[in-house]
Amino acid sequence: MSLSVELGLLLALMTAFGSVAGFLYKFRGAREAPAVDLRRPVHSTIELFRSPLYSLGIAIALGSWFFHVGALALAPISLVQSVIAGGLVLLTVVADRLFGIEVTRRQWICVALTAAGLAFLAATLNGDAGSAHSRYDPSTLAIYIAVVGGVGLALALRPRRAAYLAVSAGLLWAASDTSIKALSSHLSHLGFGVAVHPLAFVILIASLVGLLISARSLQLGDAIPMIAMTSAAANLTTIAAGPIVFGEPLPASRLGLVVRVIAFGFVIVAAALTPPPHQATNP
Repeated sequence: MSLSVELGLLLALMTAFGSVAGFLYKFRGAREAPAVDLRRPVHSTIELFRSPLYSLGIAIALGSWFFHVGALALAPISLVQSVIAGGLVLLTVVADRLFGIEVTRRQWICVALTAAGLAFLAATLNGDAGSAHSRYDPSTLAIYIAVVGGVGLALALRPRRAAYLAVSAGLLWAASDTSIKALSSHLSHLGFGVAVHPLAFVILIASLVGLLISARSLQLGDAIPMIAMTSAAANLTTIAAGPIVFGEPLPASRLGLVVRVIAFGFVIVAAALTPPPHQATNP
């Protein structure tokens, strides 16, 4: 594993912690704010930022986002997202110990499955962690982002279903993360010009729309289930972009491929199993 990839994974670990802390503060702040109306995005955003806790969560999340950008520029996208998926382990601990949020036995079991998945992932890193893997085919990227973003927006049409909104936000953030990874390949020859690249606008729009949808999901549902579902959707879809969009190699042996598939399944399915069958009452 190259030094740049190791640095990228360290940034991904910092992203994971910042994302969890930011999410939990946003949860507390969103519960204090008036109900988000997705038909009035500007007004709803202003109302959310009137909450100091929500604003603090956004500030923490923004710092985490910069770490994420650095991680995506330095390491393969699937490895970065695998490390961030491990942030779900931090989620239950931080929520329980620092935020006083009740964590059920079922949720702790899912954390154990996530840890097992990450252990399997560690055994399949050889052979695909030597470079950032940022090259892509524009048409493949466009189709992937359009499909992921389109499904995310379609799910947002069910504004009273917290689970749908959580997955919607995750998919939109996956479209943004995939775009960030692609845009990182242009840094060397565009420099600050990447700020006006078409992908930069995709990143901005997908991130902001996903942020508002996520806030509404946090108002409707409990903290850990909603955060877990959003993270699961974002990580699974972004990890899939590795081999599909950026041509990241899969393990050469059949056994290695099976182990990686099982590992991805453990990490993401564990998060998907976290949500309870009922959502919280609307604020």
